[in-house]
Amino acid sequence: MSGPEELDGTYDYIIVGAGTAGCVLANRLSEDPSVRVLLLEAGGSDNYHWVHIPVGYLFCIGNPRTDWMMKTASEPGLNGRSLVYPRGKVLGGCTSVNGMIYMRGQAADYDHWRQLGNVGWSWDDVLPYFLKSEDHHAGKSALHGANGEWKVSRQKLTWDILRAVQEGAREFGIEPRADFNDGNNEGSGFFEVNQKNGVRWNTARGFLRPAMKRPNLRLITEAETRQLVLDGKRVAGVRFVQKGREMIARANAEVLLAAGAINSPKILELSGIGNGAVLADRGIALNHESSGVGENLQDHLQIRTVYKVQNAKTLNTMANSLVGKARIALQYALTRSGPMSMAPSQFGMFTKSDPSMATPDLEYHVQPLSTDKLGDPLHPFPAITMSVCNLRPESVGSVHVAGPDLAKQPEIRLNYLSADRDKEIAVKSVRQARQIMTAKALQRYRPEEILPGPQVDSDEELLQKVGDIATTIFHPVGTCRMGADETSVVDPDLRLRGLDGLRVIDASIMPRIVSGNTASPVVMIAEKAADMIRKGRKGAVSSAA
Repeated sequence: MSGPEELDGTYDYIIVGAGTAGCVLANRLSEDPSVRVLLLEAGGSDNYHWVHIPVGYLFCIGNPRTDWMMKTASEPGLNGRSLVYPRGKVLGGCTSVNGMIYMRGQAADYDHWRQLGNVGWSWDDVLPYFLKSEDHHAGKSALHGANGEWKVSRQKLTWDILRAVQEGAREFGIEPRADFNDGNNEGSGFFEVNQKNGVRWNTARGFLRPAMKRPNLRLITEAETRQLVLDGKRVAGVRFVQKGREMIARANAEVLLAAGAINSPKILELSGIGNGAVLADRGIALNHESSGVGENLQDHLQIRTVYKVQNAKTLNTMANSLVGKARIALQYALTRSGPMSMAPSQFGMFTKSDPSMATPDLEYHVQPLSTDKLGDPLHPFPAITMSVCNLRPESVGSVHVAGPDLAKQPEIRLNYLSADRDKEIAVKSVRQARQIMTAKALQRYRPEEILPGPQVDSDEELLQKVGDIATTIFHPVGTCRMGADETSVVDPDLRLRGLDGLRVIDASIMPRIVSGNTASPVVMIAEKAADMIRKGRKGAVSSAA
């Protein structure tokens, strides 16, 4: 049997994954015409209409054209349920299938990273990188950027029922907030989204398309990375499979692993980089010990409470007939507005589970619609969903390969609700949602609790029911943890410890999950990493001269 073919061409940098981070890296590194960049993507083109229509996430999740089609292991904290675990397998990665919410998290998140020893990652350090990419609808200011690649827009529709929820929350001390992204997201408001004129704006459109005009950037799609190529303690390239052909590409400078919090540790482990005992158990020879690979998995668990309402316009009632669906489709076709331009969540709130908290630890996503679960038909009655998640869970899981077979999905174990404090906050958050729905501002809508149901009242019953209805909000992070300690996977420059020529640049490097949605923090991480790489390259060139 013949071995892998050598890919033609010479490359300074090989980027594995053209997702949220990879598209940013490809753009920034290829700005230097003296640098050759190869970008490998396991999925295909984002040239698919449902990627670009905001409501199309419903048709992208669970679709092998755009989704890795992963599932979690059985979760004890969710009463033994296994969850569908969507990950974007397409140009733009998860920004092609996510909820489009533009959210940075809290200044305290990044200051905590710095306190953990990650020099250069405080809020003041990372804010310039958020601003660098941003093209904010309100223009340039101290806290927002303009003319960047990452479009940030207001949503193109509002709902009276959601404004009433905002009024109601105010009765309980949750005040309206003009900007969720100034470092303190406490309060309520309508989410800003990564859209332009009612069309999804993913990193493929924002960063990759303009860069593809450059002759020094090469993109190969449907190229699934099998493993990294090691030359002693240096990563020298990548072995990948495309349409049944096994290829090797070599990097003169660095390999940049940007495959995401699930697939980056998978590729490392398939390459023999990880915890020796874990690899041995799975029939993989150890090439480099890095015990933290695949550990420290964190995610936001969302508890979906549903309230039936009266005298209110919701998507349930608008889309419950062929005529209604046709009207919605026509509105989008003519004006790029209406329900088809909707992000999954329009309105949000950040608040505290306990007044003693320094910053909000709960995030609400409130939607003018309801289903039994994602992908199911809308209910035939008007209703809203009031989802709430614990922003800083203490429950930590892991992701590890199932064996040496590339085709097997990794074992994803989130360990949701394994920490006592997370159980406590889950119960508190449902009770808080219930309280908000008793507000005077909402009484004209006569809200009636459907999920978890008013009969579920004791802490024990609530926790049991949460196990039945809670689901992922698709924010996995942390599996190649950044740190200053020797047990971290990467150092604060995102270099994998003990190996030359390899950095990890995606959500997996977060030491702790951010207090909000994760897409834009990953764009920031890629911006900062690209800057590090370019400065390092200039320094190397200068010293050589």
